Amino acid sequence: MADSNLAPEKSFVFDFVERNADAVATIGDSVFYFGELGMQEVESAGLMTETLEKEGFKVERGISGFPTGFCASYGSGEPVIALHTEYDANPNNSQASGKTEKRDITPYGPGHCEGHNCNAAVMVSGAIAAKRAMDEFGLKGTLKVFGAPGEEQLISRPYYVRDGWFDDVDVAIHDHIGGDMSTVYGLTHSAAVSAYFTFRGETAHASTAPWRARDALDGVVLMDMGMAQFREHMEPTMRAHRVIKDGGDQPNTIPAKATVWWTFRAPTAEGARVVFEQGKKIAEGAAMMSNTEVEVVVMSAVWPVRTNQGLAEVIQGNLESVGVPEWTEEEQAFAKDLQDAADVTTDGLKTEVKPLLGPTEQRAPSNDCGDVSWKVPMGRVGFPSNVPNVPFHHWAGGAALATSIAHKGSVAGAKTLAGTIVDLLSQPDLVERAKSTFAEEIGEVVYKPLIPEGQRPPVDLNREMMEQFRPSMREHYVKNKPEFI
Repeated sequence: MADSNLAPEKSFVFDFVERNADAVATIGDSVFYFGELGMQEVESAGLMTETLEKEGFKVERGISGFPTGFCASYGSGEPVIALHTEYDANPNNSQASGKTEKRDITPYGPGHCEGHNCNAAVMVSGAIAAKRAMDEFGLKGTLKVFGAPGEEQLISRPYYVRDGWFDDVDVAIHDHIGGDMSTVYGLTHSAAVSAYFTFRGETAHASTAPWRARDALDGVVLMDMGMAQFREHMEPTMRAHRVIKDGGDQPNTIPAKATVWWTFRAPTAEGARVVFEQGKKIAEGAAMMSNTEVEVVVMSAVWPVRTNQGLAEVIQGNLESVGVPEWTEEEQAFAKDLQDAADVTTDGLKTEVKPLLGPTEQRAPSNDCGDVSWKVPMGRVGFPSNVPNVPFHHWAGGAALATSIAHKGSVAGAKTLAGTIVDLLSQPDLVERAKSTFAEEIGEVVYKPLIPEGQRPPVDLNREMMEQFRPSMREHYVKNKPEFI
């Protein structure tokens, strides 16, 4: 249950979010049905910036060369608090919400199968609630709300940090969906380097004169074989995985160009760089063996995610003040049916806030917010808008994302986020504790972006796929706009 003994500013933001639960849900549902892939989140970013602008935020669009990236600011002076999250979907995951079996909205189309739609709702709603409290109680400071495109491809935030968007930030908060109300501190995610390897050769007829060709696809295949052998010698915490983006056009024409997209992961930025450098050596060897040339283009490169103890303590207090939503019997039954269908532990929705965990155990996945977390103290608000235990990037991960479970969890997340902001604005010592614990946590490590200097974002990524599916997806768009009162 929520804490009833609250400061006036805290009661104000909690009441504001609760009163505007419909607007919170409208943002989340709208972004869910937009279902936009990374770098093509035109409708999603448009709705978010339009909503923030209507509330008095000054919006800068297209930051760091990202057409669907933005920074919305309100207030002035210190502390400067940055909120940031993602809102992209995944390919081939168009799952109907509220169904406990695989059912497409748009056959083979993109869709949300993790919950970034709810991330967007929580960030925007929490920012608006905090802004209203700043006006009501005269709280001084600056809010910066960052929209981060292409998280599933680990793209945008390293560019933001490299380009100085976080230079004046005191503390940062990332919100992310999950199956519980929680926060942690310590290293949570791995570093990663993601790159295209394009092999180029020469075409020939595959049956009449194959000896005249230099097969680019052979280069891709030989690199794959080399990486398979290298895996034996990787440290247990390292990862490498790939998809072939271009393998040629037709079997009887030996391809002159072929491209494979690799992602290399490790617990540290240096470790990810080491795996990537070995991948480049293997690619060069594959090119030599296939008599081709290889070009390597880094698309993204991210540091591991680190969350700060001082901010985790503030967030935890707000999680406990908000409390877990009261789930109905129908919501619990849906959750268990979905868990059963996904063949995971069938224990329903969580009913208690998770205790503060830290230092937590680092995991293999990556998130491009990692670069932010080595630049400034960063905390994470975890909120319960999805069903526990279900796998993300799977149809089951999308089944609850526009249901009452998602709506209630997003309200809890927005309250927690807004309450945390109010605490940081009204209690300067909390910001100072975040900074002091951050200095202890990073020690002698000096942050330096992994992305190459001068690199520009891949703005055309996923464009063709969205152009293919967007017309049929439009008929499912939410018609109304969020209205905060």
